[in-house]
Amino acid sequence: MDLHNHPDPPRHMLFGVAYYPEYHRRGRLQEDLDLMVAAGINVIRVGESVWSTWEPRDGELDLEWLAPVLDAAGARGIDVIIGTPTYAVPPWLQTAYPEIAAERRTGEPIPWGARQEVDYSHPAFRHHAERVIRAILGRYASHPAVIGYQVDNEPGLELIHNHGTFTRFVRRLKKQYRDVETLNEEWGLTYWSHRLDGWDELWRPDGNSFPQYDLAWRRYQADVTNEFIAWQAAIVGEYRSPGQFVTTCLQYPRRALDDEQLGLHLDVLSGNPYYGMQDHLDAGINLAQPNYWNTTGVAGLLRQADRMYSSRQARYLVTETNAQAIDAAHANHPPYPGQLKQAAYAFISRGAAMIEYWHWHTLPYGAETYWGGVLPHSLRPGRVYAEIAEIGNELAGLGTTLDGYEPDADVAILWSNPSRFALQFMPPLATDGQPDDESYEQIVDSFYRGVTDAGRQARILHLPQAHELGAPELARRFPVLVAAGLYITTDLDLDLLRQYAAAGGHLVLGPRTAYADDEARARVATAPDGLHDAAGVWYEEFSNLDADLKVVATGGSPLVLEADASARRWVDGLIPDGAQTLAAYEHPRFGDFPAVVTHPHGSGRVTTVGTVPSPALATAVVRWAAPRGIGDLLTGDRGPAVTVSSGTLPDGRRVWFVFNWGWGEEKLVLAADVRDPGADTAHVTGSQLVLGPWGCRTLVGEAVR
Repeated sequence: MDLHNHPDPPRHMLFGVAYYPEYHRRGRLQEDLDLMVAAGINVIRVGESVWSTWEPRDGELDLEWLAPVLDAAGARGIDVIIGTPTYAVPPWLQTAYPEIAAERRTGEPIPWGARQEVDYSHPAFRHHAERVIRAILGRYASHPAVIGYQVDNEPGLELIHNHGTFTRFVRRLKKQYRDVETLNEEWGLTYWSHRLDGWDELWRPDGNSFPQYDLAWRRYQADVTNEFIAWQAAIVGEYRSPGQFVTTCLQYPRRALDDEQLGLHLDVLSGNPYYGMQDHLDAGINLAQPNYWNTTGVAGLLRQADRMYSSRQARYLVTETNAQAIDAAHANHPPYPGQLKQAAYAFISRGAAMIEYWHWHTLPYGAETYWGGVLPHSLRPGRVYAEIAEIGNELAGLGTTLDGYEPDADVAILWSNPSRFALQFMPPLATDGQPDDESYEQIVDSFYRGVTDAGRQARILHLPQAHELGAPELARRFPVLVAAGLYITTDLDLDLLRQYAAAGGHLVLGPRTAYADDEARARVATAPDGLHDAAGVWYEEFSNLDADLKVVATGGSPLVLEADASARRWVDGLIPDGAQTLAAYEHPRFGDFPAVVTHPHGSGRVTTVGTVPSPALATAVVRWAAPRGIGDLLTGDRGPAVTVSSGTLPDGRRVWFVFNWGWGEEKLVLAADVRDPGADTAHVTGSQLVLGPWGCRTLVGEAVR
C-alpha cells in the first residue's frame, strides 16, 4: 500500500485568510484585497457562515452579492475556496421546522442562538440544504477564481439524540447483531437485569451505563457525520471542474468525529489548529495543557500538525489558525513577535500545503468579537499584518519548492478513535478526584512530548493505516512504534503489533493498551492480552496515582534519566517474565513493580512503560529507542529550545525547518550542506546558523542518499 497515493494539494503553497466582506460595516473590498496582495496572500475562503445572506427568506435566493468578491479576487490572482453554508442555519428555517433542532438529550432540543444546533440527518434540513448548495454551486462553480470547496464547517460538534437518529441506530444494531439474543450476549446485558426481549426494549442512550452500548453509539454518531459530509461532497462532485478539490475543515476533538474515516470521502483534508501563544510556546516553560480546541506547548502544536497529516497520510490544508488573541473576551494573549511565523512553518514542516488565518478583520460584534484577525478592530494594518506579510512574501519566494513534500519520521505513534471514544466514557485518569475525559489524549500526548523533547520527529498512524502497510513494511518505515492508550483492540490488531516487533521493529507499549476488545469488554486474559509473551511482562494490578513518583534507572540500564524523571497519574503493576528492568519507582509499595521493562522478540523488541511518563522519562525512553534522529543529520548539538523538522521532496532533496522556541539566541553548527532558498549565499557543512529569539529558518539540502 502507498500511503501517499492521493491527489497532491494545489501547485504552490497557499497562504490566505477567511474573508467575510459581508461582516464589514462599510464597503472596503478593493482596499482589503489590495492589502492582501501586498501581504503575499493568494487564497481566501468565503461564504460558509451566512446561509441567511444567501437565502434571506425561504426560497428567495440572493446569489449575486459574492460575485464582486470573486471577480476582484480573480483579477488580482487570488484563489477562492467556497464554503457551503450548512453549519449555521437561518432563522426562517429554524422557525418553520423546529423539529430539525438537534437534541443533546432525548426530548431536549439545543436552544437556537449559536450554530451547529441542527440534526443534519433530518430530511427537512437536507431538503433546504441541498437547495442552497446547488444554487451556490450552479452560480459559481465555473468561476475561474474558484479552486475548491469546503463542505460544512467543523462537523461533529454534537452527539444527536433525535428520534430519527436513534431509530436508525437501532436498525444498524439489527443489521450488525441480527437478533437481540446476540446483542444480549455481546454487550453482557445480563448485568443489572438489562436483558432485552425485543428491539423495542432498547433504552435511549441518555442514561446508559454500558460501555459496549456507548462505543456502538459513538461509532454510529461518527458515521452520521461521515455520511453527511459524503452527501455534500457528492453534490459538489456534480458541479466541480477538473482540478477543483473538495474538503471540509475539522476541529479534531469533536465528539462525533472519526477523521480517518471521514477523510476517505474527500480529496484533501483540512484542519483548524488553534494553540496557546506567548509563554505557551516557550520550550522552557510548562503551562497547563488543554487538549480540546486549542493546545499548549511546542509538542501540542506539532501534535496537532501531525494529527492533520494522519487523517489521510497526505498533505493537508490549515483552514483556520491564530492571527491574534483567540478565545473569549477574558483570554487575550496575542503572539510574541516571531511566533506567527514559527507556527506557520511548524505546520508546513509537518505537511501543510496551505496556511489560512482566522480571519482577515476582527469583528465589531458577535460571539467572536475578541477573536483577533489579521487586521485589528481599527482595520488599520499593524504589527500582526506586517508579520503576516513577511510570511506571505517568503512563501511566495518558495514557489513550488514544496510540491510533493513528505514529512520525515523517527517514531510512529498509533492513534485509535474508538479508544478515544471508550476512554471518554470510562476515563482511567482522574483530575482532583474527578474523571478526566481527556485521558486518551493525556496518555498519547505524554509519549508524543517525549518524541519532541528528544529531538525526534513523529508520524501519527491510525490503526487501519498501519494494517494497510502490514508488519514488515511498518517495521521498515518506522523502526520505533508507540502503542499507548490503545484500549480498543481486535485480535488482528494484537497480531500486527507482535509481528511488527518480530519483523525488527521496536514496539513501545503504554498504559491501557490491549486491555479491552472491539466491544469495549475488558479482556478475560492475562494483561496485556496477546502481547505479554512478546513483552516478557504481565500485570494484574493497576492504580491511579495521587502524586508523581520519582523514577530512577536500574543497574545496567541503557536509560539516561534526569533527576525530574517521574511517573504520573497511573501505575501498571508490571511483573517481569523474562523482560529486563530498565527503571524503577522510588516508593515503598509501587517500588515492587518496575516502571519500564524491555524484552527481545524476533528480530526486534518490545519495551513496556507502566505509567504515564513525565517529559523527562518519556524523553529518555525515546532517546534510547531511537538513538539518532533525522534532525541530527543537520545539526547534532542543539539546546532544548531548538527543534528541527524535515521532509523529503520527490527529487530526493531534504528540506529542513529549524526553530528557536524561546527568548535566547541559539547558535547551531551545521553538519550538512544546505542553502537558504530565500538568500543569495549558501550555508555549508561546518558553518554556523544563528537563530534569534522566536526565530526560524528554512533550508534545502542535497538529495537524500
